[in-house]
Amino acid sequence: MTETREKIEFTGLPLAVYREIAAHLRQVDGVEVDLIPQSSQQFDYHQSQIAGLSISWALNSTSESRQRVQQILAYYQNRYGI
Repeated sequence: MTETREKIEFTGLPLAVYREIAAHLRQVDGVEVDLIPQSSQQFDYHQSQIAGLSISWALNSTSESRQRVQQILAYYQNRYGI
């Protein structure tokens, strides 16, 4: 089964919020989510431990699934002002 991938980045979000978003997205049919670790060699207190989310859709995923993912991401963007 072939899938499409998309990388989503929210600058400055803490690890806990990234995990919450990932858990929320994993509830959508046909969607898989992985956390992308921060690759910076320098520690910065204001930088998240996570570089972003990798979202994968199965080829047979529905438009409703994609729309639901967009709604979830919009919710977090509005909630955290990102």
